[in-house]
Amino acid sequence: MGILNKLFGGESGRLKQIESTARKVDALAGEMEALSDDALREKTAEFKARVQGGETLDDILVEAFAVSREAAKRVIGEFPYLVQIMGAIVMHNGDIAEMKTGEGKTLTSTMAVYLNALSSQGVHVVTVNEYLASRDAEWMGQIYEFLGLSVGVNMRALTPSEKRAAYACDIMYTTNSELGFDYLRDNMVTDVKDRVMRGLNTALVDEVDSILVDESRTPLIISGGAKKTANLYQNADYFAKMLKPSDYEVDEKTRQVRLTESGVARAEKNFKVKNLYDVEHSQLVHHITMALRANYIMMRDVEYVVDGDEIVIVDQFTGRLMKGRAYSDGLHQAIEAKEGVKIKEETSTLATITYQNFFRLYDKLCGMTGTAKTEEEEFLEIYNMRVIEIPTNRPVARMDYPDAIFETAEYKFLALVEEVKTLHEKGQPVLVGTISVEVSEHISQMLKRERIKHEVLNAKNHEREADIIAKAGQVGSVTIATNMAGRGTDIKLSDESKVLGGLAVLGSERHESRRIDNQLRGRSGRQGDPGFSRFYVSLQDTLMVRFGQEGLLNKAFSSLEGAAIESKMVSKAIGNAQKRVEGQNYDVRKQLLDYDDVLRQQREIIYDLRNHILENENVHDIVKEMFERVTNNMVDANIGASGDVDTKSLVNAFEVLGFEEGTIKEEMFFGLDPDEVKGKALDFTWDFYDAKLDGIREQYTQFERNVVLRTIDRNWIDHIDTMSKLRDGIHLRSFAQSNPLQQYVQEGFEMFDDMSQNIAREIVFFAIRIKIERKEA
Repeated sequence: MGILNKLFGGESGRLKQIESTARKVDALAGEMEALSDDALREKTAEFKARVQGGETLDDILVEAFAVSREAAKRVIGEFPYLVQIMGAIVMHNGDIAEMKTGEGKTLTSTMAVYLNALSSQGVHVVTVNEYLASRDAEWMGQIYEFLGLSVGVNMRALTPSEKRAAYACDIMYTTNSELGFDYLRDNMVTDVKDRVMRGLNTALVDEVDSILVDESRTPLIISGGAKKTANLYQNADYFAKMLKPSDYEVDEKTRQVRLTESGVARAEKNFKVKNLYDVEHSQLVHHITMALRANYIMMRDVEYVVDGDEIVIVDQFTGRLMKGRAYSDGLHQAIEAKEGVKIKEETSTLATITYQNFFRLYDKLCGMTGTAKTEEEEFLEIYNMRVIEIPTNRPVARMDYPDAIFETAEYKFLALVEEVKTLHEKGQPVLVGTISVEVSEHISQMLKRERIKHEVLNAKNHEREADIIAKAGQVGSVTIATNMAGRGTDIKLSDESKVLGGLAVLGSERHESRRIDNQLRGRSGRQGDPGFSRFYVSLQDTLMVRFGQEGLLNKAFSSLEGAAIESKMVSKAIGNAQKRVEGQNYDVRKQLLDYDDVLRQQREIIYDLRNHILENENVHDIVKEMFERVTNNMVDANIGASGDVDTKSLVNAFEVLGFEEGTIKEEMFFGLDPDEVKGKALDFTWDFYDAKLDGIREQYTQFERNVVLRTIDRNWIDHIDTMSKLRDGIHLRSFAQSNPLQQYVQEGFEMFDDMSQNIAREIVFFAIRIKIERKEA
């Protein structure tokens, strides 16, 4: 790639073009400064008129960026640097601007957001959490409002009418999950007035790697319709807890657990079954598997926390609580049984979409982050976005020291606390990064024993986040934080802190993703500030146990007990372990997308049909298409070996469909070939239904529309749930030497075709059987 870049210009060539455009923006600084506030504000109306008159956004980019830049200086006192203008150009082009932490990405985005909002079709600024969405809307929203644009914030707690108002704004700040769920909910409404969204025009995604890569392993699911299975989870949990270590095996690498032969025997005795793996016991096996995972894989205060009477998932990438989200496939209920909280009944899937397929619906998708280059291949392949590295405004002064590696976790934590103590006595501010709530609380206890005053920022006390972050750069401050402090948090140093060496970032272990480690490092050394980072690693850390080579690595340690080493061999093993996990995670995301692509095509057909029904009062033409489909299928099904239609069985089929005996007679079809029979059958059945509506067509239109919509929705929900179950079990096909994805595509297509026929048949059956009474006035 290096040779190709040199031959064809590559990224450096693109950067030169971008810088050239940025300098044109910078050249207008004096001209814009000379304008009055009103004259600057009037530029927005001028730009909108030019766009409506046929100019493209590219045509007005230089002027619009210069206006937005000047507005930022006047309103919030910040004037974007040349490198920030470059980042904004990259985003406007539909790519990802990789800007080091502290380079002012939030301000950078304002120019691209302002320009794209001039099309009057809406710009969605997507952040990782509601705290950042509301903060940025309030902070940067001042610039847009000064320039005459409307700004909204879309939060989970808003009512539909409040959401509608937010979506109607020129610029809307929101989270990725709320966007996705609003899209799914909009495609479940039964009246067009109940929709909250307008078109998906432009999305600018902050922390783009977190949202489009890390979070895309989990599809968005709306569930409903409780199933009565709570006691099954309790029984399975009781069984899992009574097992001996020899009854089950845990695979740390794949995070799977299974019963051994003694465990199977114990299960058969406990549940009084002859053969646990008989087909009829598949549900029992499922519940036992979930109970084993809950008890021996899922860790409290790492993957989830118990909040009162509720299990709340902890986002492994951001360290935040994911309220309202639940593990799928019964795992959530198994954890509830394990922790002894009220078991929420399992539900059916009503609607689902992956983040990949949702964000690909936007006309323009762009983003920014400090860490995306390692995933550039994925961004290109899935979203058609390049990652462009933007140079820093000032050289990075932070020192990134080699990892301090210890034999055991105990030695590692003792050394880390000793380092915190030394730095604290000096007054240098310290940020200790952890990857779980559990570890953050363990380090907190150790610091309390040393009487070191500190703050803990994790999913359990997130409401004090802003207050804790505001003080984290002060002299003598010690902050322990999960990955919550890794993104979007600007820790500002006092002048005294800078003199003392800036912010010291100490990582308590390596994360499975190199990008998350880099995010933590990047909290220090922003905009040329001093600081340093160092990770403390032990051979007992989760990453090393799962993917390290403990036997080999132990040789790296000298006989000095508790001493740290800096080993190239160990560092390389850590890097390899991270690459392996990243590779596995990419495979998971790619597989999720491959499977969802099957459902995507089906979803688009159903959603297009729903939208047509919602946006047109009269669906009589759709009902006629259903009649044609049903009658054609019935005729095809009753063609004999000779090629002629079996009229007797056809008439019988019409009676099964809902016609009273004698309404359709055999002689109607005598002497006709199959195509003529289809035409005759359609004409007769349609006229039979259409005649019922004489004199009441206007009053009947809404009723007919509701019948069609409800029939589609009911069948579609059943279909999604069935597809979900098909996918859960499709991997078993690999034992039969067949490709699971291929089987899923084939069977999914057949199931969708069956569902479409079922919808048509139900609507036709209803139309034939309906009795309309006309009351005399």
